[in-house]
Amino acid sequence: MTTDPKYIFVTGGVSSSLGKGIIAASLAKLLQAQGYRTTIQKLDPYINVDPGTLNPYEHGECYVTDDGAETDLDLGHYERFLNVPTSQANNVTTGRIYQSVIDKERRGEFLGKTVQVIPHITDEIKNRIQILGNSGEYDIVITEIGGTVGDIESLPYIESVRQLKWDLGPENALVIHLTLVPFLSAAGELKTKPTQHSVKTLMESGVQADVLVCRTEHELNDGIKVKLARFCNVKKEAVIQSIDASTIYDVPNMMLDEGLDKVVLEKLGLPSIAPDLKQWNQFLGRLNNPKNEVTIGLIGKYVELQDSYKSILEAFIHAGAENEITVNVEAIHSEYLTDGNIKFKLQHLDGVLVAPGFGERGIEGKIEAVKFVRENNIPFLGICLGMQMAVIEFARNVLHLENASSTEMDEGTPHPVIDLMESQKDVVDKGGTMRLGSWDCDLEDGSIVSNTYDDQIIKERHRHRYEFNNAYKKQLEKAGLKATGYNPETGLVEIIELPSHPWFVGVQYHPEYKSTVANPHPLFVAFVGAALKHKLKK
Repeated sequence: MTTDPKYIFVTGGVSSSLGKGIIAASLAKLLQAQGYRTTIQKLDPYINVDPGTLNPYEHGECYVTDDGAETDLDLGHYERFLNVPTSQANNVTTGRIYQSVIDKERRGEFLGKTVQVIPHITDEIKNRIQILGNSGEYDIVITEIGGTVGDIESLPYIESVRQLKWDLGPENALVIHLTLVPFLSAAGELKTKPTQHSVKTLMESGVQADVLVCRTEHELNDGIKVKLARFCNVKKEAVIQSIDASTIYDVPNMMLDEGLDKVVLEKLGLPSIAPDLKQWNQFLGRLNNPKNEVTIGLIGKYVELQDSYKSILEAFIHAGAENEITVNVEAIHSEYLTDGNIKFKLQHLDGVLVAPGFGERGIEGKIEAVKFVRENNIPFLGICLGMQMAVIEFARNVLHLENASSTEMDEGTPHPVIDLMESQKDVVDKGGTMRLGSWDCDLEDGSIVSNTYDDQIIKERHRHRYEFNNAYKKQLEKAGLKATGYNPETGLVEIIELPSHPWFVGVQYHPEYKSTVANPHPLFVAFVGAALKHKLKK
């Protein structure tokens, strides 16, 4: 719809975790619903090249794109809101920026020059910001700057924004500053001073905010909006209230009511029409008016921090709405599951999902959980490591292969039913070296998964080093564990099922990454449906 791409930068002040990603995704949804081809990218100030080697406790889950990029979890929100795949170009880190500049220096591209933050690092950042805009695929590119204004590590990004605003001109670039207006209970009033100081800090870097989005627990009255407008050099209508919402999916409508999209489009010189949110609001209608509910156990070792399994939790919301039921997720720490307490912990559940992960901690608890749901006909979904635990449990307790395990946890296991992939055996570096991204999978006719998906060949995203050991396939299948999905090129087993069980599926891939509001993942929809059936049968 536009000739030159428009750029919107979203910065944050006062505090982290205010929800820049949700605001960016909500604005993008409103612009997309008016016909603008919109995408979002995230600039992360940490020096890791990507979050692939970060502990989930530190940074939440690592989200994987179709092209195999290990990225920030905010990209999951972008895809869930927009229903448009992201890629390597949608997530840039300081580590990647510096790595690229240093590689250029080593190749001799800066011969005779002293390599500096300005212009070399900032030029690299500006180039990365404009890759998506220059592709010709998008009218509007929203760029979320990670961290908080004033952080040392964010300074090169803020400087790059300053330069780009100057280069592109006021009608082609604007800055939205997300900040906090706290309520002091002792004084009984909202305080604007933190926002004023935050905007002042941004201005000291040469960047003027065009729009203020103010996170608050209480309504902002006109007096507060006028005060903020005067102190922060913005129009009153550009002071947008972002009050706490019951779910993140309410935020686009809240931003529509506040007029965020209109203010932004006006500043960019673009026409504004009523956004088409029919499908979105139908989803909200189902989400907010459930006809039943189920309780599903999420068994993992990072359950103290919900962000560690963010995509799984969101996929359950999408699948629940599709089934018109509420999915209550009960987090269960696998490290504390034992044969002695497993019945108490799991018998009341309508379904159990054993989560992905790495390393030995909590493994035996996951295996105990799989054994319990297998023997008690409780619907089961195992993802990545969860699928591998299902294979190990079956090998130990049905085939009676003593000490069967994965070579990830026990290199000396006599029965490596899960083993390191052949392609991984010479890999030394840890970052970005797993089997990543979208791969084909052939589904077997008559299986649970073939009845779940519309297609015979599916594409799903992966993130793993270990795989089902085909040397044990005949034994396992003869005993009743069926392989029902394969990679057509390598013969890698992608899916296992128990036909004798009401609903028992393990997948090597990560279906949660592809679930969106517009397209809930069919495997989650089917699993939640099986959980409801189990509940009603009980």
